[in-house]
Amino acid sequence: MSGNTFGTLFTVTNFGESHGPAIGCVIDGCPPGLVLSETDIQHDLDRRRPGTSRHVTQRQEPDQVQILSGVYQGVTTGAPIALLIQNTDQRSQDYSDILQTFRPGHADYTYLQKYGVRDPRGGGRSSARLTAPTVAAGAVAKKWLLEKFGTTFKGCMTQLGEHPIGFEDWAHVPNNPFYAAIADVSHLEQYMDSLRKSGDSCGARIRVVAQGMPVGLGQPIYDRLDADIAYAMMGLNAVKGIEIGAGFASVAQRGSTHGDSLSPQGFMQNNAGGVLGGISTGQDLDVSIAIKPTSSIMTPRDTINSAGEATQVQTKGRHDPCVGIRATPIAEALLALVVMDHALRHRAQCADVVMPLPPIPAKRSD
Repeated sequence: MSGNTFGTLFTVTNFGESHGPAIGCVIDGCPPGLVLSETDIQHDLDRRRPGTSRHVTQRQEPDQVQILSGVYQGVTTGAPIALLIQNTDQRSQDYSDILQTFRPGHADYTYLQKYGVRDPRGGGRSSARLTAPTVAAGAVAKKWLLEKFGTTFKGCMTQLGEHPIGFEDWAHVPNNPFYAAIADVSHLEQYMDSLRKSGDSCGARIRVVAQGMPVGLGQPIYDRLDADIAYAMMGLNAVKGIEIGAGFASVAQRGSTHGDSLSPQGFMQNNAGGVLGGISTGQDLDVSIAIKPTSSIMTPRDTINSAGEATQVQTKGRHDPCVGIRATPIAEALLALVVMDHALRHRAQCADVVMPLPPIPAKRSD
């Protein structure tokens, strides 16, 4: 099975299975001299880990990260950084009923058809549990970018199922289990309680933003910054769509309003989402993703077994009724990995060019 490495100069190779002894990643290409400890990584892992509220899977994993290599006396050496996360709360027996059946919407069918064998325990490599190493690697990228350019990353949920979520203030995001930028999430709590009782699931829309972006990241043709962002986000489990800037809303805009006008003070809008011609403008990178409903649900559904016979499947065990609830820190990590990789690629090609300060973006309510 190939395709487990992401990036060009800052590469992340992901390994492990949902119910194996451990999961993790190897980061290659991290510049030397970055002060790095497990504490720097743990914060984002704690934001993503399961069991943090009644609205997500109750699998109890501490997700404690171990740095196995690439750091000496608290500083990165430039050598590969190996990160390990132990699996401690597997219940493989929960998957005994789906050994020979395929969950609609899940990768069960395609994995077996492609490889001739599959690991049904928690989905094996197709499990969203494998996003934990991505978050760990993203935390390393976030720290380097913050120290080098002052770039920061944040995200929020903007829709849960059929319920749009408004925007009040970023300060609300860490205060509720939905990463919603609103003070009152009681209606979302009630919605999720009802959904769980019904044995069904729902999707979500997540927005992630990179602020303090340097100008000039990305290439104009095949290695466009926005193309690599789309590639990364579509690699996240359950993502079915991505928008950058105005996204699909640009279809209804006129050229006279969509193009971001400039003034001596900077750009006046950000319909482009921080990228023009595949190259960063210095404005906020503004990305939204659409996440489909969870495939593992209690509601019985028609399917076939490995012999091609008609049957029904009902998934037992501990599952997120909405995988989008824990997706915000994962999307932040993926965006950070793309920006980190492009920053190193820019430095390699344009080492004698000083990155200019970005134009002052127009002020936004958020």
